[in-house]
Amino acid sequence: MPGIFWVVPAAGIAAIIFAILMARDVLRRSPGTARMEEVGAMIFEGAWAFLKRQYSTIGWLAVVVAIVVGVLVGLLGGQRGIEGITAFGIAWRTGIAFIAGAFFSAVSGFIGMIIAVKTNARCAYAAHHSLKEAVTVALRGGAVPGFLVVALSLLGVTVIYLAYGGADSPNIAPHLIVGFGFGASFVALFAQLGGGIYTKAADMGADLVGKVEAGIPEDDPRNPAVIADLVGDNVGDCAGRGADLFESTAAENIGAMILGITIYALTGQVYWILFPLVVRAFGIIASMVGIMLVRIRGNENPMNALNRGYYAAVLLSIIGMFFTVRFMLDSYWLFAAGVVGIIASVVIVFITQYYTESRYGPVRGLVNASATGSATNIVSGMSLGFASTLPTALTIGVALLLAYWMGTNTGLPGAGAFGTAVATMGMLMTCPYILSEDTFGPIADNAQGINEMAAGDTLTPEARKISSRLDAVGNTTKALTKGYAMVSAGLAAFLLFQAYLDRVSFLRGRAFDDVNLARIEVFIGALLAVVLVFLFSSWAIRAVSGAASKIIMEVRRQFQERPRIMTGEERPDYARAVDITTRAALRGMVAPGMLPVLGPIVIGVFFNLFKAYDAAMTVAAVLMVGTIIGIMLAAFMNNGGGAWDNAKKHIEDGFLGGKGSEAHKAAVCGDTVGDPLKDTVGPSLHVVVKLLATVTLVMCPLFI
Repeated sequence: MPGIFWVVPAAGIAAIIFAILMARDVLRRSPGTARMEEVGAMIFEGAWAFLKRQYSTIGWLAVVVAIVVGVLVGLLGGQRGIEGITAFGIAWRTGIAFIAGAFFSAVSGFIGMIIAVKTNARCAYAAHHSLKEAVTVALRGGAVPGFLVVALSLLGVTVIYLAYGGADSPNIAPHLIVGFGFGASFVALFAQLGGGIYTKAADMGADLVGKVEAGIPEDDPRNPAVIADLVGDNVGDCAGRGADLFESTAAENIGAMILGITIYALTGQVYWILFPLVVRAFGIIASMVGIMLVRIRGNENPMNALNRGYYAAVLLSIIGMFFTVRFMLDSYWLFAAGVVGIIASVVIVFITQYYTESRYGPVRGLVNASATGSATNIVSGMSLGFASTLPTALTIGVALLLAYWMGTNTGLPGAGAFGTAVATMGMLMTCPYILSEDTFGPIADNAQGINEMAAGDTLTPEARKISSRLDAVGNTTKALTKGYAMVSAGLAAFLLFQAYLDRVSFLRGRAFDDVNLARIEVFIGALLAVVLVFLFSSWAIRAVSGAASKIIMEVRRQFQERPRIMTGEERPDYARAVDITTRAALRGMVAPGMLPVLGPIVIGVFFNLFKAYDAAMTVAAVLMVGTIIGIMLAAFMNNGGGAWDNAKKHIEDGFLGGKGSEAHKAAVCGDTVGDPLKDTVGPSLHVVVKLLATVTLVMCPLFI
């Protein structure tokens, strides 16, 4: 292997060591009072119980799918094998890669949850001392899963690439490891979907009955759903997003490696295949420095300090991109393509902040709309979400166009598509930092909840103010991560689509580079792709609604049958609420989760039964159109939901009468509508669009 390649395992190991040091720094801090520890323990117990049951369900589903994939590829794929590897050999390698990707994705989810929960009480206690200390604890706690997830992804792809002969047959190994990305995507979808259903069902139950009907504050210990709500922040935002970004980095690495094969065949330089892994390694180093540079200055907005660390990571990523491209690819045009991807990540941060932060016009308009009731709040929020798709689409489109043009200027066949791959890798260089900010969000949210439950009336005004500021910043960082994940999916869409075309060409033995929408089967495939995305969204929202109905009835029942709960004389049955939400979420995730897994396979196999139709082209239409509609729908849901949430918080800060006012009740209803959009369906759609790519990459032998 080339000498520079060894920066990959070195950076992966360094990221693990860095995460361990961050965890040590957080865990050595005081978890607070005995009551804080008690509340933290209840949250951990609920989160651990949910994840064990969830991953047990996902585990047996993954094993069944791995076996089915292996059998289908081996028996029905119609392959002659690849350079001495039989169809059976390809099948068992695909199955093992699938299990490996699924396992590492699951580990990423568990890590995200465990560390976040352990950090919650420590962050809550730190808020009693200073804003600076609370931000440090939350960010370093978030950095643990942030860096471990990316390290596991990088090392996982590297190890399986080498195990499948990457050192001897670099042009063959990427085709054999596509199952790794499929397995990671499969687990990530169920982790994000199940956690999202859980967290939003609990949140809706806690808000609608506690805040609106009973008139008690958020995170009030008298609310039977409060522990389930706090658990949901961890299993949805931490475990789900950890698995989501694990599969993002894994699938996009593999797709870029497949694109590099074309240029490797012409130049004989293995650097084109290994480049995605090496540039990801430099991104880890840049993100480490960015985390360590975050410092609060006086009483400033914590978001400013987080942005400074992010910009430092961006600058170092550009430097790392320059040296990597200069040494491996020797093309300033491709360096420029990488910079385009990095800049796209910065632009989407500003777009997301503009549409979701209360200091800007869109959310201020939504706040004013709340003054006239729930209907105008909801209509205005929908309008805001739809409008946010325009700058999102322009960012993705301009970035892809520039990167492709810059790639073509190298003069190498296939370099245009590889330019988009370099842009995608550039954007994902800061993934560890962004994921750290994402986990910062639920840590801050839980810290406020623990303070409200554990301290109550004894919570000092200053500590309450710090907790509230952290929670508001956490909402923004979570929204930024969703925007980042969405645009990375958009940039990767063309990359993974091109990888599908290259893989079909490889297996057919002839070029496959056109998708003709005028063909009837291709048009139908595109139509079915749109239906698949909308049907998935419908089933996921319905699952949230069904689970929320159960938790709402349970909270009402406890209030009615045990009136001493409201006087503080009797403790609510938190465990029952957690159990009800868990069972409802696990039942609700199966049907929508299997839809994007089975949909492309069924469509491709069906059209392959008829010689008059081109099944591979039909599935290409499913992949292309499904990706486009999925990204735009996710943009609407993420930004609209984030705006509804922050409009509610803006009113709670004292605007339009503050808490308990009619405007506040309208904003709570709007936030309740937005919750399943921004925390369940929107993030799940990021995984769906990449799952469509990985499942078609793995199963394309069935369509030929």
